[in-house]
Amino acid sequence: MSTGQILGLITGVLFGFFLQKGRVLRFQKQIGAMLLKDMTIFKFMLSAILVGMVGIQLLAGAEIISLSHKAMNVGAVLVGGALFGGGWAVMGFCPGTSIGALGEGRWHSVFAIAGMIAGAALYAELYPFFKSTVLAWKDFGKISMFELLNISPWLIIAVFWAGIIPMFVWFEKKGL
Repeated sequence: MSTGQILGLITGVLFGFFLQKGRVLRFQKQIGAMLLKDMTIFKFMLSAILVGMVGIQLLAGAEIISLSHKAMNVGAVLVGGALFGGGWAVMGFCPGTSIGALGEGRWHSVFAIAGMIAGAALYAELYPFFKSTVLAWKDFGKISMFELLNISPWLIIAVFWAGIIPMFVWFEKKGL
């Protein structure tokens, strides 16, 4: 096992632990998020993004990792986002929370996991069709926000933090 795989495993286990401790695996929290009545999941995701942004930039700056992101393909983002959102709305789980729920013994999450596996298999079978249709809509290539804006990633991180922290405070004041 490579160092990257070991670090990925440790990160995944810690993320799963925090999913469980944050109670975001609970169906009630999922429904509350979809109805915009409970911001626990959004706060959890945004916290992970805030920490991840800093961690990834520090690791990249120290040349421990190299950044390699996917191409910005409009068709893939629109269709993938719709499928992700639809699956979450129907099942009450996103991919991470479905695995976490199974780890807690919530056997109904098996249906969500089976749906993800079936969807991935269907996508693989239909890939030639998607490649000539949806994936051909518009491809901006492998761009990042800081490359697009020609600014430091740390400036984007600072702006993101400055926008998200007040949102957290507002959520707490509103009891969300």
